[in-house]
Amino acid sequence: MAQIVLFHSAYGLRPAVLAAAERLRAAGHQVHTPDLYDGRTFDTVEEGMAYKDEVTNDELLRRAVTSVVPLLTPVNGTTPAEDGLVYAGFSLGGALAQNLALADERAKGLLLLHGTSDIKDDATTSIPVQLHVAEPDAFEPEDWLNAWYLRMLKAGAEVEIHRYRGAGHLYTDPELPDYDVEAAEQTWAAVLDFLAELDG
Repeated sequence: MAQIVLFHSAYGLRPAVLAAAERLRAAGHQVHTPDLYDGRTFDTVEEGMAYKDEVTNDELLRRAVTSVVPLLTPVNGTTPAEDGLVYAGFSLGGALAQNLALADERAKGLLLLHGTSDIKDDATTSIPVQLHVAEPDAFEPEDWLNAWYLRMLKAGAEVEIHRYRGAGHLYTDPELPDYDVEAAEQTWAAVLDFLAELDG
């Protein structure tokens, strides 16, 4: 059983995020879904990105850190995420998850759905990383992903990338135009295998 913290995209904590968490719970994992938007959700990426910019990246990162502190803090001699957290996220949430995972020396794994973040030159990590991304993806262009991959390898991560030709950016959300049922099912099958390997 993995302890997973799953961060939402710029759209907010939509039903698709909660459904994904339930899918992972059904496989035996514990999943936490912080709401970094204080209950706000959006129907278009433009609205969501505008709100993200209003809140600011620094504030979102602060909220993300605050949400995981209780999972990493010992209470009565016991830490909820005793074996380390698996950080996961959708798009913007993936970028936040990556930042937290690379800063947590006890992180167990990093699961990125539709999004990545920049990597510091001096970053070091040995965590397993799985990325799922549309091909092509305007938010994750090919040259960026190639550079990201090489920098993650340089940092010491074990990286696995799954690409889905013709899918939309946020193709795992059934309520968005990006949705691709085949790509989504392939993604969740690979995700469950990844988490099972981390558990093993």
